[in-house]
Amino acid sequence: MTAKIVEYAELLAEAESSAIAIDPLTALYPDLSVNEAYSIQLENIAKKVEEGNKIVGKKIGLTSLAMQKLLGVNEPDYGHLLDNMVIENGGLVSMEQVLQPKVEAEIAFVLKKELRGPNITALDVLQATDYIVPALEIVDSRIKDWKIKLQDTIADNASSAFYVLGGKPAKVEDVDLELLGVAFTKNGDLVNTGVGAAALGNPANCVAWLANRLSDFDISLMPGEVILSGALSAAAEAKSGDVFTARFAHLGQVSVRF
Repeated sequence: MTAKIVEYAELLAEAESSAIAIDPLTALYPDLSVNEAYSIQLENIAKKVEEGNKIVGKKIGLTSLAMQKLLGVNEPDYGHLLDNMVIENGGLVSMEQVLQPKVEAEIAFVLKKELRGPNITALDVLQATDYIVPALEIVDSRIKDWKIKLQDTIADNASSAFYVLGGKPAKVEDVDLELLGVAFTKNGDLVNTGVGAAALGNPANCVAWLANRLSDFDISLMPGEVILSGALSAAAEAKSGDVFTARFAHLGQVSVRF
């Protein structure tokens, strides 16, 4: 663990606790590599676990080609979900808990078997999945004005903050993941729509990518973990008083308030 990794992990941790965003790490350290950024993320996650938090899953970001092109990358990224990041369906996120939040509609996979890469396929993911449910992810950035490059968001736990699970559990064999549609509303107005194919062609492909990428760090996806498989449409900015709802075909709905 280099001094730079520890220093930048501390910068992000302080930004989170103080709710004061910082300049991009890539501006301070232009040569920051992707693997170094993951090391920064893992340093802060390890500290949170030492403080008593529990890892309950993972989130996958940058699953759409549009977002990958925006950041000039050709693969997704991932972050960790902790037990203190869970919001009840219909629950409230205080604006004091976030800096510049946005909301995304996703499909969450809950696993019943371990997935350990490399060479995990989408079929392996389906066979390891206990059920899927609709989800909202509240993304946030500890970097000022979301002026992020790939390394910035990775270091910042993939710009994650909270997540909400809702609807009703469904077996993967009972739905067509590629065609599974969602209508995403803000304060009752339709923001956008999406389908499962928006996430690397199939959300199961995203989970397979994650299992294989995690093998680089000797990490497995474990039974019981929640995997947020990636946004099915564009994120919407959240302000105090906003209510977001995602209605999924066959899965029901999930909502959150600010």
